[in-house]
Amino acid sequence: MEREAYRINGFVMLFVLVGLAVAAFIAAGGANGDMAAVFLAVYVVIFAIIVTGFTVINPNEAKVVQFFGRYVGSSTAPGLQWVLPFTSKRKVSLRVRNFETAKLKVNDADGNPVEIAAVVVYKIVDTAKATFSVDDYEEYVAIQSEAAVRHLATTHPYDSHEADRTSLRDGAEVASELTTELRERTDLAGVEVIEARITHLAYAPEIAQAMLVRQQAAQVVAARTRIVEGAVGMVQLALDRLTAEGVVELDEERKAQMVSNLLVVLCGDRATQPVINTGSLYG
Repeated sequence: MEREAYRINGFVMLFVLVGLAVAAFIAAGGANGDMAAVFLAVYVVIFAIIVTGFTVINPNEAKVVQFFGRYVGSSTAPGLQWVLPFTSKRKVSLRVRNFETAKLKVNDADGNPVEIAAVVVYKIVDTAKATFSVDDYEEYVAIQSEAAVRHLATTHPYDSHEADRTSLRDGAEVASELTTELRERTDLAGVEVIEARITHLAYAPEIAQAMLVRQQAAQVVAARTRIVEGAVGMVQLALDRLTAEGVVELDEERKAQMVSNLLVVLCGDRATQPVINTGSLYG
């Protein structure tokens, strides 16, 4: 787990070095030759030790500090900082990053081959895990993203007309599910997934035309169903109004004929052509 490394403001340590230098030269000036050399040698050793602890940290950046292989903490305060001497400092970026998967070809829950791709937005929240738990956290996120997208595609159909079944085209629900799964997969690497969304979704080329025909047929059926429902309501309304206002008395046979004519007019996909009954020519 990440912890804060021991640090001191770097400018404070610069003043300390300057003060030690002044003290060493004053002491050397008031001593004989051998003692002056000793004072200067001691200062050089102290300077060499202290200077190894300086490091510069940029905004949205962290330095993972190790002392001879042992993790001693991370420093995220920007500016010139001084940490323990003789330590190695590894830079880790805390900036928000995004990664887009390649277009993956996978079978959906119904067995149809689809092409799918996603974009993942993430950032490092635990520098210790990102450095020591995985070899390369960027590669880890990339591989886990592709695995999560494949798993998502195999557990949902491309399209679904059932109200209780989520399809890959349900953008908000699918994005939320993908984000949740990626957060669980990348927590080991100290990565927080901010957002994950599908950027490309299509049937594979070999079945795209057939699926387009099926989608068109489904839309036609859905439209016809809606038209019939509306037409039945309009016919019922017309019969009720005619009966209530006493416009005309219709027996069952004429009602059936009227219903048939109205349904033909309302449900037809072509413009109606009225037929005028003029009677027999030879009366």
